[in-house]
Amino acid sequence: MTVVRGCNLPDDLLYDVENHTWFSEMPDGRVKLGMTTVATALAGEIVAFTPKKVGRSVGAGKSVATIESGKWVGPAKSAAAGEVVEVNDAMTAKPSTANADPYDAGWLVILQPEDWASVKPTLTPGSAVAAPYEAKMDADGFAGCEAA
Repeated sequence: MTVVRGCNLPDDLLYDVENHTWFSEMPDGRVKLGMTTVATALAGEIVAFTPKKVGRSVGAGKSVATIESGKWVGPAKSAAAGEVVEVNDAMTAKPSTANADPYDAGWLVILQPEDWASVKPTLTPGSAVAAPYEAKMDADGFAGCEAA
């Protein structure tokens, strides 16, 4: 587990650092997507999660869900284009699950990606995520997860 300024970033995931999202490859070719601890620390307590519906296509760089907290409303963006094949209904019922457990119970959607082979190399592996996240936190003026 990589820890950057108190933010946990599991080594077995792939990261879109710019958008504070993670991807987990599934054995059947689908990918699970969620928010990083950095995203949940920046947002504060998540109070609403509105995912795209199953069957909807999502373009690369486009939103798979709208996330709302007490201080922020915005998109959870996917680096990969694809079709939403599953949404986390538990997150819809209890959005703050993303704050408590962003890498397991707090996942957002599962995509059937269109061109994963070209997207995967653009993501940062967990084992190499420390330096890019340090730079992103510096650029954003973010002190860290404990300070949020």
